[in-house]
Amino acid sequence: MPMKLFTKLYPLSFQLWLILLLPGYLYAQSNPDREYKLKAVFLFNFTQFIEWPPASFENGDSPLVIGVLGANPFGSYLEQTVSGEKVNGHPVAVQYYSNEKEAAQCHILYINITESKKRKEIIEALKGQSVLTVADAPDFTKSGGMIRFFTSTNKIKLQINPEASKEGKLMLSSKLLRLAEIYNPGKTN
Repeated sequence: MPMKLFTKLYPLSFQLWLILLLPGYLYAQSNPDREYKLKAVFLFNFTQFIEWPPASFENGDSPLVIGVLGANPFGSYLEQTVSGEKVNGHPVAVQYYSNEKEAAQCHILYINITESKKRKEIIEALKGQSVLTVADAPDFTKSGGMIRFFTSTNKIKLQINPEASKEGKLMLSSKLLRLAEIYNPGKTN
């Protein structure tokens, strides 16, 4: 079923529950294609549960951009997932970046950089900007990243750093926060 038809037929809360809770749907297989297909759907669905400040868009019909910094693990799945989609009147587009300066123009940034020091530099460069940062790295939320994908009991889960999203002036839906592990800097994660 195309994503556009699916999103019209089912309310947002059902979509998020479906993506986050159906075990048969969320098993993280050793096949990276399936894992990154699921992560592409997550990235698109984040657009439904996050509010960006109006200043994040040049005008009312500027695109909402999902960016990838580093190697592209999604193949064409991310473009397929967002093809023809709109969020609050903004068409959804995908861009690929080679550095954090370019990436500062997007709304969601999937960071696929293996070097921890470089990831920290990217997070620091984007700090305070309205760019939702997402990655898989174990130290990502601890380093100031906003959302980390991780696998537990063969399911893709989320860890969210709400303080980092507040610094970026992003409003995360309570529905999204309820389904995620919340990063607490006072705890060892």
